[in-house]
Amino acid sequence: MGIQAEHEIHARRRSRNVGLGLVLVCFVALVFALTVVKVRQGGLIEGFDHQPRVSLTPLEDAPQEVTP
Repeated sequence: MGIQAEHEIHARRRSRNVGLGLVLVCFVALVFALTVVKVRQGGLIEGFDHQPRVSLTPLEDAPQEVTP
């Protein structure tokens, strides 16, 4: 059997697959970029482990604001 011409359905599928592949690559690149940015701001990373975060608790000896 010789080489057959490509059917139209295969060309459509290929274009859809290429489009989906590009969307997935963009999504992975976005997640990677957000991860890199978050890691570079290392001091701001705090995991959620159901414990009170020291950075959010108010200081006990801080002066209270008085509003008239």
